Amino acid sequence: MAGPVTHSGDGTATRASPMTDDEYLWEPFPASWSVRPRSDGPGPRATFLTGAGDWGRDAAAYPHPWPPPFTTIAWRLSHLSEMLALRADHTDGGHALTRNDYRISGDAAGAVAAFVAGAAGWRGALSGVDDAALDCVGYCTFPHGSDPDEPFVDVVWWVNQEVLHHGAEIALLRDLYRAGAAGAGEG
Repeated sequence: MAGPVTHSGDGTATRASPMTDDEYLWEPFPASWSVRPRSDGPGPRATFLTGAGDWGRDAAAYPHPWPPPFTTIAWRLSHLSEMLALRADHTDGGHALTRNDYRISGDAAGAVAAFVAGAAGWRGALSGVDDAALDCVGYCTFPHGSDPDEPFVDVVWWVNQEVLHHGAEIALLRDLYRAGAAGAGEG
């Protein structure tokens, strides 16, 4: 996401343009959920903006809107970064960070940096985990989700699934943006 190259998976470097702010905030469909300036308020079908700072991520209390709103790269990337940072804190940190403490970035460079920091925090939290911890129910105390009630290995599995599926969605949206909006001169 930061470019100018990325690891292709086969050991070679592949050109990759850094994500732009336009791409980060691109709403390919009407009523998309995204991150927004707090002063603008929540987007369509969202009831509040979660996070700290001048920007927030569209959210709604349970039960969430149905069908689920389409989410932008900004929404997905901030969701991943927050999840990694909060789970790292509730695994091997102060066990106190909340969604309301997490700062949402309004620009691509800040969002990519937040993701890198969140991933590093999660990797750090996992680095000291042994087999006993993996089997420990409630090893991660993150209060949103089933973390306090699950063996830690299940939490690790879930976080990996979130990174994989949202990461793939972000990659697809980047391809669509490059082929459509940016390719047509709109981005």
